[in-house]
Amino acid sequence: MVLRAWATDRLAPVEQVTAALAAVTADPADVSDEQWVALLGADGTALEHLCALADTARRRVTDPDTLTFVVNRNLDTAVAATLPTRGPSLEDLVLEAVDGGATEICMQGPLPEDAPADGYLRLIERITAAAPVHLHALRPPEIRDGARRMGIGIDDFLHSARDAGLGSVPGTAAQILDDEVRAALAPPGVPSAVIEWTEVIEAAHQVGLFSTATLLYGHLETPAHQVDHLRLLCDIATRTKGFSELILMPMVAQNTPAHLRAEAVATASTRETRALHAVARLMTLGCFDHLQVAWTKLDADTVDAVLAGGVDDIGGVLLDGVLLPQAGAEAGRVLDVEALTGFADRGGRILRQRTTAYTDPAPERLLRLDGAVR
Repeated sequence: MVLRAWATDRLAPVEQVTAALAAVTADPADVSDEQWVALLGADGTALEHLCALADTARRRVTDPDTLTFVVNRNLDTAVAATLPTRGPSLEDLVLEAVDGGATEICMQGPLPEDAPADGYLRLIERITAAAPVHLHALRPPEIRDGARRMGIGIDDFLHSARDAGLGSVPGTAAQILDDEVRAALAPPGVPSAVIEWTEVIEAAHQVGLFSTATLLYGHLETPAHQVDHLRLLCDIATRTKGFSELILMPMVAQNTPAHLRAEAVATASTRETRALHAVARLMTLGCFDHLQVAWTKLDADTVDAVLAGGVDDIGGVLLDGVLLPQAGAEAGRVLDVEALTGFADRGGRILRQRTTAYTDPAPERLLRLDGAVR
């Protein structure tokens, strides 16, 4: 499968899109991969039709009137590992987040190479002992790294992490689940095979940890790669029942691998973003109930557009706090009350706070947003 030039927008022939729209209107389960590819190239009135179909599906699968969010704080693993026991400590950051309404701590990124062999487990224990909070942490690369450091298998490491308090796993670092694309994105010498991600995610599900699923778009992948990726995620979901949500994320300049920055002169178009979210909603019916928008990587108008085209969740508010606000990988990107309620109001939705597992928080944990939360 030939890779595309970086983030070039690909429209499909109108007649192919029209035929595919007729097929998905009749029954999304009967749409072929070639027809999904055509729908990813929809534009104009066909794109509006596609997004309307996706939003109708969203209304059937989730509460039609709500926009869900989770109150969380991000921590970078390397930063967390170097915090002192006093002034402020890792425990202080966790307590501050919980006092601010957080029900989730999200921790991602590798440990420094000179950290203790069981460094990941120590961090899990410290965070979960500090306060009653759900820990959503360790991407597949960190899980592999943790098992390597301790000289044990992935399954054994995951059992130990779960027993230490890990609640769920971020399904980031999936990129596109195609060996050719992953090899092109990876720096020379860095493992990139699809199994590097799928093996860990399936193992996490098997030990009782749920995870998110992600798709990184807007780089070298083609629409056919996107469809194949979604198909593989659905296959895993059907077998393990372990995914909580699907998140589509555009490649942005600051996250482009260093060896590709010279050619990364564009990002995915708004048209592609809308089409991909709509196709993801329709293609994954029965496999994923929740489709989340990566609000930190899109402008507000595009977020509004995808919320009207099949997306039910806006993700985490990413509290920074006063103590070491730079401790998170996305520091400075807090979704404040005005922005959060604005997305809901413009979409005609009611905000509903959720936990990481899409359950309702305890009443005392609800964040009050001027009466906008139910």
